[in-house]
Amino acid sequence: PNYKLIDHYTYALCGDGCMMEGIEYEAASLAGTLKLGKLIVLYDKNNITIEGDINSSFTEDVGKRHEAQGWQVLYVDDANDCDAIDNAITLAKLETNKPSLIICKSKIGYGSPLENSADSHGAPLGEANTILTKKALGYDYPPFTVPNEVYNYFEEIKAKYASYENEFNSLMSDYAKNCPELYSELLKWNSGDFSDAINFEDIFNFEKADATRGYSSTVLNKLTAKIPNLFGGSADLGPSNKTIMKNSTFYSADDRLGNNIHFGIREHAMGAIINGIATHGGLLPYASTFFVFSDYMKNAIRLSALMNLKVIYIFTHDSIGVGEDGPTHQPIEQLIGLRSIPNLKVYRPADGIETASAWVSALQNDGPTVLVLSRQNLPIIEGTSKDALLGGYTVKDATNPDVVLMSNGSELNLAVKASEMLLDKGITAKVISMPCMELFEAQNDDYKQKVLPKNVKRIAIECASTYSWYKYVGLDGDIIGMNTFGKSAPANKLFDYFGFTAQNIVDRTLKLLNK
Repeated sequence: PNYKLIDHYTYALCGDGCMMEGIEYEAASLAGTLKLGKLIVLYDKNNITIEGDINSSFTEDVGKRHEAQGWQVLYVDDANDCDAIDNAITLAKLETNKPSLIICKSKIGYGSPLENSADSHGAPLGEANTILTKKALGYDYPPFTVPNEVYNYFEEIKAKYASYENEFNSLMSDYAKNCPELYSELLKWNSGDFSDAINFEDIFNFEKADATRGYSSTVLNKLTAKIPNLFGGSADLGPSNKTIMKNSTFYSADDRLGNNIHFGIREHAMGAIINGIATHGGLLPYASTFFVFSDYMKNAIRLSALMNLKVIYIFTHDSIGVGEDGPTHQPIEQLIGLRSIPNLKVYRPADGIETASAWVSALQNDGPTVLVLSRQNLPIIEGTSKDALLGGYTVKDATNPDVVLMSNGSELNLAVKASEMLLDKGITAKVISMPCMELFEAQNDDYKQKVLPKNVKRIAIECASTYSWYKYVGLDGDIIGMNTFGKSAPANKLFDYFGFTAQNIVDRTLKLLNK
C-alpha cells in the first residue's frame, strides 16, 4: 500500500470521424459502466471530415451522449489554449468514478488559407500556402529550421521528466528491497513468461468426451492456478463459449480484482480492448464469442497481428454443427478469412489433446492466436498427440499409402473412421491432422514431406470453405468442404446432408483413385 508503482492515467485522442464509428459507442458505453475514472479522452472537434462539414452527416450532441453513458464531459473553447486544456485535465483527474471526455474546439488547417476547409484534411498545403501560413503564425524562419528557443524548451522538459523517472526508479528499488516476493511476482507478470504453465502436464488429462469448447474450459481453469494474470471474457456468451474462470470473480465498478469480465455484446470493442491490455502489459488477455461473430472483430484481430500482440481469441460454435441456429450462425468463410491474415495462428483442434496443445502454442506464441472450437462433443482420438504443436502431423500412419486423408476439428474423427473402412476394401490411407496451417508451414521441408508424401493423392475434409486446402491437395486431389451457406437442422442431419460422413469420404476416395 505504500508503493504507488502503477498509478497512471490512460489518454486517447479522437476526432469527429472517431465519434461516428460504432466502436467508439461500444467502448464508451463499457467504460462508463465500469466507471473507469482514470480514462481521459481528448476530442479534437473541428467539424470537418474528408467530404466536408459534418453537419450533413453527424449532428448529434456528443457531449450529452457521453453523459448518458456515464461520462464526465468538459469543454475547451479553443484547442490552442494550452492552459485551458491543462485545467480540464486537472478537473478530469478529480472525477474518480467517471471517465472524462474533454471536447476541444479546433480549426482544421489553423492559420492557413485553407483554415476550416476539407481541402486541408489529407493533402499538403503546397509551397505558396505554407509561406502564407508561416506569415500568419509569425513563424519567420527558413525551411527545416528549428529555433533555439524550441531546443531550450525541450532541454527544460527533459530535465524535469528525468527527475520524475529517477524518483520512480528509486521507488522501484525500494520496493524490490522491502517487498522481494511481490517484486518478483510483478516482474513475472510483466515478462510474459509462461514456461511453468507450458510444462504443466495435467492440462493434457481429461475425464470424458467433450466438445472442444469444453476441453478448452477444462484447460483454462487448470491454467489459472499457474497464470494468475489471465484476464478475459466473452461478448455475453461466457456460458456457451465456456470461457469463465471459476476460481475468480468478475471485474466491475465494484470489484477491481476479478479476472473475468463481462464485455457485453460489443465484439469490435472487445477485440480492441484486449489489444490495449496487451499493449499496456502485465496481463494475458483473451476474448471470446461465436466464431461467425468474428466478422465484427476483423479490424481488431488484424491489428493484433499487425502489432504482434500476445492475445488469445476463443471462438466456439465453429461450423454447420451449430445446427438449428441456421446459416446466420454457421461459419463458412471465416476460417479462410482469418488464415489469410499474416502473423496470426489459427488453431482448430480435434479433441482434448489437441485443444491443450493449442493453449500451449498460444502461451508460447509472441503474437496473437485464434482457437476455433466445436459446440458438439468430440471423442479423444487414438493417435492425437502433442505433435499438434507442429501444426500438422500424422495421426494414423501407413506404409506406402494409397491416399492421404487430411482434416481437423470435428471432421478428423470421420477421416479416421473412413481410413478403417477403406482398409476393408484393400486401400491403405494415411490420416493427417492439420489443426494449424501456419505452424505446419513453419516446419522444415523434410518434415512436411514426411507428413505429406509426394506422389500420393490427397483428400482434405473440413466443414468450411474449401479455399484453405488447394495448396495441399494439388490439381489431382479432392476437397470435401462447404461451397454454400448451411441450413437450419440438427447437426447430425446437416453433416449427412452436406456429405461430412465416413461413408462419403470412402466414396470420394474410391472415385478419386479410379480417376
